[in-house]
Amino acid sequence: MPWLAHIRLLFLAAALGLAALAPVWAQDLLSARNPTINMRAAPSTDAEVLWRLSQGYPLQVLERRGDWLRVQDFEGDQGWVARSVVGDTPHHIVRSPRANLRAGPGTQHRVVHTAVYGDILRTVRRQGDWVQVQRPDGRGNAWVASELLWGW
Repeated sequence: MPWLAHIRLLFLAAALGLAALAPVWAQDLLSARNPTINMRAAPSTDAEVLWRLSQGYPLQVLERRGDWLRVQDFEGDQGWVARSVVGDTPHHIVRSPRANLRAGPGTQHRVVHTAVYGDILRTVRRQGDWVQVQRPDGRGNAWVASELLWGW
């Protein structure tokens, strides 16, 4: 096989590999915009309310049906929310029992706050394996290891 054919085959394999990873990269994430929203069993206001979610709660969109979104949370729970009650303000949720919020992006920085499982944190930005978030106590921003969080 000529070398040009090998290069084409290599590019095809790389493209297929990237396409397989696309769902991981292209997660369609939203967050609860209202102070409290209902996650329902079906796409209707008449459907059973499964959970009430707090403002900022991040959700991954699995399906769109008219004005409704089938979503999944960080624990894998699924349900339906009205499109009108979610937005694109980035948030994370703590998925570990405890997460140290630090003064900078690294374990060498001092701990300035502690978050616990289920705490919702407004995302400011990402830097490598660290996420800068707004502190839940309202005293500025802090950094937390991304492996302790779920969201964007």
